[in-house]
Amino acid sequence: MIRGFHLADFLTLGNAACGVIAIFAVMAYVETRDLRRLLAAAALIPLALVFDALDGRVARSRRKHSDMGRELDSLADVISFGVAPAAIAYGAGMTGLWDIAILVYFVACGVSRLARFNVTAERLSAGADKVKYFEGTPITSSLVLVAVVAASVWLERVGDALPFGAVSVGPGHLHPLTLLWALSGSLMISKTIRIPKL
Repeated sequence: MIRGFHLADFLTLGNAACGVIAIFAVMAYVETRDLRRLLAAAALIPLALVFDALDGRVARSRRKHSDMGRELDSLADVISFGVAPAAIAYGAGMTGLWDIAILVYFVACGVSRLARFNVTAERLSAGADKVKYFEGTPITSSLVLVAVVAASVWLERVGDALPFGAVSVGPGHLHPLTLLWALSGSLMISKTIRIPKL
């Protein structure tokens, strides 16, 4: 199977690798409480974005793109821009019952958004090599969320010291900062937002 991969596919795997290593770095932080591990996890997401941008450019320049490449790209994006940002938020202290529900919602929205994109990509591209616009915000916009957590970590405001604190809501706790993940997920699945793809 590897022999059938194109250069762009290996770049896509680089994107996925960044996301997986970021998740491992979060697990290492939870174990050691060394904030450098959490910062490393956050730093890997922009690197994943570089791989994500390069794979599309390389595929178009070499005119070697395929359905498998598109699916591979979506799977890598789910890891790096869906699961990893949720894990980074959890590692930073968004561990209340409502936080977890919101982080799961965020990932589910990311998965749904990418599935919708793959199903509609051919129609949206109108026969061109490239889709002209995104319906809903791209999952890569989660980089903003990672930057917010990275800033909090840099200021050593993690756990109970997260910005806006925590509140009790019914049977669980909620860090209001987690509402940014709920907003991001909702914007990803919106059909009314159309963002031109560069």
